[in-house]
This record gives sequence, structure tokens and C-alpha cells, in this order.
Amino acid sequence: MALMRSWVGSANSATCDFPLNNLALGVFSVGAEEPRCGVAIGDRIVDVAALEEAGLLDLPGGPLLDVPFWNELMEAGPEAWAAFRARMVELLAEGADPGPLLPHLYAQADAEMHLPFLVSEYTDFYAGRNHAFNVGTMFRGPDNALPPNWLHMPIGYNGRASSIVVSGTEVRRPLGQLKPPQAERPYFGACKRFDFELEMGAIVGQASDGPVSVAEADAMIFGYVLLNDWSARDIQAWEYQPLGPFQAKATATTIGPWIVMAAALQPFRVAGPAREVELLPYLREPGPMLYDIALEVALTPEGGAESVISRTNYREMYYSSAQQLAHHTSSGCPMNVGDLLGSGTISGPVRESRGSLLELSWGGKEPLELASGGVRNFLEDGDTLTLRGVAQGPGYRIGFGECSGKVVAAMALPDWAK
Repeated sequence: MALMRSWVGSANSATCDFPLNNLALGVFSVGAEEPRCGVAIGDRIVDVAALEEAGLLDLPGGPLLDVPFWNELMEAGPEAWAAFRARMVELLAEGADPGPLLPHLYAQADAEMHLPFLVSEYTDFYAGRNHAFNVGTMFRGPDNALPPNWLHMPIGYNGRASSIVVSGTEVRRPLGQLKPPQAERPYFGACKRFDFELEMGAIVGQASDGPVSVAEADAMIFGYVLLNDWSARDIQAWEYQPLGPFQAKATATTIGPWIVMAAALQPFRVAGPAREVELLPYLREPGPMLYDIALEVALTPEGGAESVISRTNYREMYYSSAQQLAHHTSSGCPMNVGDLLGSGTISGPVRESRGSLLELSWGGKEPLELASGGVRNFLEDGDTLTLRGVAQGPGYRIGFGECSGKVVAAMALPDWAK
């Protein structure tokens, strides 16, 4: 597919994240105005709630955009999704009359972004082979790095929807129960090994009340966001046995402000990995289920310069979001509109492509040198983490914008906790 040209000139640049091919969805506000649904085009945002109110968007089952979230469009189903994209292309394409839209066009630089959808439930997976092998090697050695079930199914846990925040939200260093290896007893205090995890988030756009196939699961996915699964490694090390992550993952999960609809990513489909063992029939892919999305992580210290500390690609995943969703439903677990599935940490095969500081510093034993000077084993107060993602096409790209969060100091220890 070639670049689709728009009368919004900035959307026609080969380096623009938001060409007409993309039509990323967000929720924005300007000044004191109320948040509302908007579509990114070039360096602008189209107020699509205003377009619908003005009669320029007549969607099946509408109105769907009179609320500050995209769940109503999701629930309307794939036909409404396709109709929405087709109408937006018609309104924004080169040669269309810009007059009716100009009063509803805003500069992205002037906008504050909000959570783009209401998160119903959140499930995080552990589905990147390189990440799972690296972490397993650190704790169990390379011969026992992957647990016996790992090659047979996507492993996950139910997280906290209440702590999902939008890009730009500060993330406070968590307090928790800690027990250093040499200590006889645990203590309560601030996390000392705070980390990020580079992930993609898949948004469930259609509900289910029973098992679905991988193909059906794929059709249920509305779109994707960048996702940072903040992780308190020292809290996790003490608490996770035998039931897995709990408070170590409950502080915050940051998602990007822009939903890239699955339809925009179709040209970038790629096949999954070669498999050591054959999957059971309910998990087998009917076709390419992953996407070629280049990803990077940047760390900016307080008052310092940005260092890109990792570059990898979403195609490195061992299990796709469609496989994860199909597995999630296999027990009969109902899925809701607005459910969010974290992909699991996306790491590549070399150090420079690892998707967490736990891996980049190899558990703190090999400090990571920053391009601007200094080193990191884990995150320090004042550090800003920024995730970026781009699917590169011929002369255009589909971007996700930025997913950023700044680490701020832990709250003072309350008297009742001393």
C-alpha cells in the first residue's frame, strides 16, 4: 500500500507518524474544554465528536462519539469500524473540501491527551521468548530457563485496570514489603529496583461469552497501543512465589494516548516464529498473526539528554495477541469490550534489543551506560522512560506517538508503617 495523501499537508511527510493511512484514535482536550474523541492527522487532531454532532459522521447505531472514550465505537462492531475509517478517509483525502472540517481541527501541540478508552479488565502476558529465556537464565540457569509449559501456551496473570494511566502521567516509586537475600526478616520501604517493560497492548473491541478460535480472536481486536508495564523487581522477588506478580505490578501501567486500529496495521502482518513443539489445535495460527513494528525505548535523566537504550520489534513475540485472547477464552472466561491485553516484554536476541533494565543490566550485575553519561542498573527518581513504535511502509509509516512516564520519589513512609 502507498501513502494516502491528505489535504492536511503535514500528514503527507514520509516521517509523519499519523498519515491518512493511520487515523489513530485518541481523547483530547484544549484549555478548559471537556475531553472528547479525536483522530490524529499529521500534526493535527480532528474533533470527531464535533463532526458527528454536525452531521458529517453518520455511523451505524450512532451517536457513538458523544462520550470521551472510544468504547461505544468498539461495541458497535467491525462494520461500524470500517464505516468510520472509510468516512474519515473521504473527509480528509486530498481533493476533499476542507471547509467543513477546519473549525474542528486542533494542533496536537496544544492538546492534553487522556486515556483513550475505558479499561474494563487488564491481563498481562509473559509471551516473549527472548525475555522469558533471559529472566529464566538469571534465576534458574539456561538449561531450566523456560518452565515446561511455556512452549505450549501463553502464560499470563490478571492485573489491575485501576492503575492504568495515560502517557505523561508521573509514576511514583512504590512502597512495598522487601527482603534482601542476606536479611533475616522483611521490611517495609521504597522499591530500590524499579524497572520498565516494553510491551504492546491489544484492545478487545467485541465481547465473548465462551471459547473463540484464534481467527475469531483476531477479528475481536480493535486496535493496539504502546504499553509500559512498570515493575518493582525487589518487591516481586519476595512476593511472587508461589502465585506470581501482585503488588510489584500494581503501581502503574502506562499506555500511549493513541490507539492504532488493527485495520491500519494489516499491510504489516508477519508470520510467527519457528516452534520447537507443535501447538495444540486451538492455538494454531490460521495465517500471519504478528506485525512488523519497530520499537525503541529512550531514557532521559532529570536535566540530562535522552539515550535510546533499546531497539527491538513486535515480530519477536512468540505468541500473538490473537493467540493470547483465544487462550484467555478457552476456559469459558468472558471477555468485555475495553479489555486490555499486555503482550509481555518484547526483547530481541542481543543486549541492545532487550526490553527491560532487568535484562539490560543482567539483574544489576552489568550496569548500562547512558549515551549522555552515567550508568543505570535500575530506574532512578527523575528518569523519564519513553516508548516509541513505528510500522514502516513504502514512503509512509504508521506511528503510535510516544508513551512516556517520569519516575518520582516514593511517598514519605507513613507513621503507621514505621
